[in-house]
Amino acid sequence: MPPQTTQVNPIFFISQFALIIGIFYFIVIRPQKQEQKKHQAMIKGLQKNDEVVTTGGIHGTIVNVKEQTVVIRVDDNVKIELEKNCVGIVKKQQSANEGKQ
Repeated sequence: MPPQTTQVNPIFFISQFALIIGIFYFIVIRPQKQEQKKHQAMIKGLQKNDEVVTTGGIHGTIVNVKEQTVVIRVDDNVKIELEKNCVGIVKKQQSANEGKQ
């Protein structure tokens, strides 16, 4: 007699595959999208005199905000123009009261 093979139910296989995709979504994709939204909101809120750190590790203060770029001062008489996406974090934001003085 030939050995008997058991067949896996296709619905069981599809449900396992869907479960793996769901877990992958909640562990990887969703947190990444939330992080991108936070970064975009931070970029939209950049203002003059905010202290920032770039993705390359350069610390500086924003001197000028343009449509696509920002100019940061890293030292006396040293200014760098960067894409807004290069700003990694805002260390200290200029408050609304300080900006009016």
